[in-house]
Amino acid sequence: MKKVAIIIGTRAEFIKTMPIMLELKKRKIPYSFIHTGQHSLKDLCEKFEIKKPDFVLTPAPSKSTKFFARHIRAAFWNLGLIFSIKRVIKKINPDYVIYHGDTMTTASASIASSKMLNPSKKYKNIHLEAGLRSGNLFEPFPEEISRIIADRFSEVLFAVSERSKNNLRRYKKSKKIILTGNTIIDSVDVSYKKALKEKIKVFSNKKFALISIHRHENIKNKKRLEKIVKILLSLNIPSYFPLYDNTKEKLIKFGLYKKLIENKNITILEYIDYVNFIYQLKNCSLLICDGGSIQEESLVFGKPCIILRNFTERQEGLESNFQFLSKLNVKKTVYKINEYLSKDFKVKKFKNPYGNIGLSEKIVDLIQNDKNY
Repeated sequence: MKKVAIIIGTRAEFIKTMPIMLELKKRKIPYSFIHTGQHSLKDLCEKFEIKKPDFVLTPAPSKSTKFFARHIRAAFWNLGLIFSIKRVIKKINPDYVIYHGDTMTTASASIASSKMLNPSKKYKNIHLEAGLRSGNLFEPFPEEISRIIADRFSEVLFAVSERSKNNLRRYKKSKKIILTGNTIIDSVDVSYKKALKEKIKVFSNKKFALISIHRHENIKNKKRLEKIVKILLSLNIPSYFPLYDNTKEKLIKFGLYKKLIENKNITILEYIDYVNFIYQLKNCSLLICDGGSIQEESLVFGKPCIILRNFTERQEGLESNFQFLSKLNVKKTVYKINEYLSKDFKVKKFKNPYGNIGLSEKIVDLIQNDKNY
């Protein structure tokens, strides 16, 4: 039986890798779960009935408010993490090492499991969600750089769409590139079914907007955050804003928090878990966000989505009539919000470029059978 090692650092990585771990569990295929400590995963493991990590490595350094200090600390943490992962992989001696996405953990895992550091290795290292590109090294930062590093040091690249597969064409001769689709399809399916079982209540029975803002390039830049708040204050329907601590801290610092809490249409909420968020997303009329995976989740449900960024690596959704890259142009964004909320607007039929439910089964089949590579 094939031995699998799965390396996860952040909550986003967990959410997208979780369906694969559930499929491995269903087939009784043993796997080693390595947690780098970048984010806490305890509640997610319990929620989705995933085993506790077999190995927990060094927690990420505390965040500094200074840009230079923060990234110097992260660089040193990454360096130590690479060798920690390498030691654990050697101990496990797997057939496959799997990691996901575009985080510090992803980049470190790809280097730690590469031929460069392990010239005589027999296992294959696999990058899930390979090939995403925003086309700008510094937005999002450092995710765009992490993606490039992970694709460079991995032997097998699982691309999520035709576009991402095409982005990997330079590696066509040196690596195995497989179009698998995006496991977010299964993550959303599992989470929505769980929400129904838990009988979660919807925020509102009327039209409502759901808001998610957390990107560093937005919240740490006063001018950008001011534009975002202007956009949010234009909303004329009930709007629910689960607030990350970092976002709240910056809104208060820049004197913008009071404007939001005094607005009759906006309800500020504490953090809500992923299952609850997916249920609200399914029932909302509009999503306003600046994240990455959340754009994919809006595609699954066909929800109009305003993306508060200048660039996006998830460009597939922009080909639909219900995702809009705002580039933080307040006037154009407010116009688009009103268009999406008008009685006349209808979401046009759009084939999800990331595939259909059951992608995790396909990925485990590929790993188990090893026929395609």
